[in-house]
Amino acid sequence: MEKDVTYYKERLQNLLSNSFPELVPNTALIEQRSQWAKIVYDGAIRSGSSIEQCEYYTDHILFEKFHFSKFETVSNIINNNFGNLMKHDELKSFSLKMLKLCAPIFDKYELSDDFAYTYDFDKLCMEITASILSWINQYEF
Repeated sequence: MEKDVTYYKERLQNLLSNSFPELVPNTALIEQRSQWAKIVYDGAIRSGSSIEQCEYYTDHILFEKFHFSKFETVSNIINNNFGNLMKHDELKSFSLKMLKLCAPIFDKYELSDDFAYTYDFDKLCMEITASILSWINQYEF
């Protein structure tokens, strides 16, 4: 099944929009990864790989280092702990604001694709929750 660069761009843009909204404006990243995915897919097809194997290769190219999302982490903490303080349609913009506030907290940890499965992830979540709570109390949100 032939796939063009647009297919890969749309898949990557969808992931970025939902999990890494701060990267959506990075068109160079989207273009580069999409081009690479197309090249890898075409090469794998020519070498006789199954479609499933080709898609595995392209997913690796498209989504490398996009398994752990700072935005999703902050957003989940807000939804679980503070979601009742705001309307549903305000959650994304508030999460983006809190993502900026929490950037120094993330910087203290060595983040990786499997970071969410570590003990440090729990510590990170506690620090982020405390920071957001402090902000809410300070600004009487």
